[in-house]
Amino acid sequence: MTKKDDFDLQNFLPYLLNQAAEESSLAFQNIYKDRYGMLRTEWRVLFHLGIYGRLTAKEICERSKMHKTKISRAVARLEERRFLTRERDEADRRLEYLELTSAGRAAYTELRGVAIDYDAELAATFSSEDVTVLRKLLHHLAKL
Repeated sequence: MTKKDDFDLQNFLPYLLNQAAEESSLAFQNIYKDRYGMLRTEWRVLFHLGIYGRLTAKEICERSKMHKTKISRAVARLEERRFLTRERDEADRRLEYLELTSAGRAAYTELRGVAIDYDAELAATFSSEDVTVLRKLLHHLAKL
């Protein structure tokens, strides 16, 4: 006779958070993928540069908590599509500054508007108090 495993995967917090993240980002993913052929890491790099301006790949890694290999691939694809430029630091040739081109800025501006609308649509499914608590809890978890 086999013992029944009573581990509740559906209530395991990391699993539940992942499921919620995947489901809640699906509609936005379809937009940036359909309009610009971007992957998740590419739109994240685009948004970091759109919001913060000129950054290094290392700075994006630190801010986004994404692995440097993924950032490197995203940067290469965005550069191929002429959404960003790279400029070597004269004092330290290992450093490369990334900056959006006008095409990259236009894509960011459009997707920023879509993101704001999508965020509002998601938030509207909850009370404003619940949204405040949810954002606070998620920020807390992100800092662990």
